[in-house]
Amino acid sequence: MKISINAPSYRRPAGVDTLKYIPSCRIWVCTSESAKYRKSYPKAKIISCKKGIRGNLCRIRNHILDTEFKSGVDAVCLIDDDLQYFGFHQKKKRQKIKSKQIIPWLKKYTRLAADLDVKIWGINCNQDKQSYREYTPFSMVSYIGGPFSVHIKSDLRYDERLPLKEDYDMTLQHLNKYRRVLRLNKFFYVVKQGGSGTGQTGGCAVYRNLKRETDQLRLLQKKWGKRIVRYDFNPRSHNTRKIRTFDVNLVIKVPISGV
Repeated sequence: MKISINAPSYRRPAGVDTLKYIPSCRIWVCTSESAKYRKSYPKAKIISCKKGIRGNLCRIRNHILDTEFKSGVDAVCLIDDDLQYFGFHQKKKRQKIKSKQIIPWLKKYTRLAADLDVKIWGINCNQDKQSYREYTPFSMVSYIGGPFSVHIKSDLRYDERLPLKEDYDMTLQHLNKYRRVLRLNKFFYVVKQGGSGTGQTGGCAVYRNLKRETDQLRLLQKKWGKRIVRYDFNPRSHNTRKIRTFDVNLVIKVPISGV
């Protein structure tokens, strides 16, 4: 089984953390930035996106999927360029998947996805031990986060209107067409994602703000309906006093039986 590992990158010519963990990852960049990336990472596979691809994460990911599948690979792994590591909890300790174990790990679960007739699989987006459901190792209708996903060939592509909520939409597209996705609850990813206090620049951080996040939420809700796409007003702590707060993330409730 041949799996291609790819990460789009933008305005981070010396800050591609993913290459420290997965040196074989293919980095897709704007042509105008390629020289800087190659200077910082002379041993890495830096690929210049053709003209017209820049400016939209969904368009870049679609370009990667189209290009890689045409090359004859069995599956395409898409990850963020600020990936720190893949982890899991075992024996009451946080463990890391070693770099040399990643390819066998990808092949193992891509075969499982293919056997289940699933076209996309991912892992837990929450690294908290409480999110590891020991008695539910697989989820079939749960959200697959954009920082890590593996695609088996299909005609589904990212909606270019939703560059900040593309992963929620892609999950819903697969559930709508194939009635299932595969998420491994044991494993999780750790990325910076340009969050507060990370010092992260470039990437989606260039155009991410509250107004755009809110506009994207409304557009996603308009596309799939308010019964499926819901705002998250859950309290942010375990206190008995419930304080309703707005979260830029959301909750998807699909009308499909499963876990």
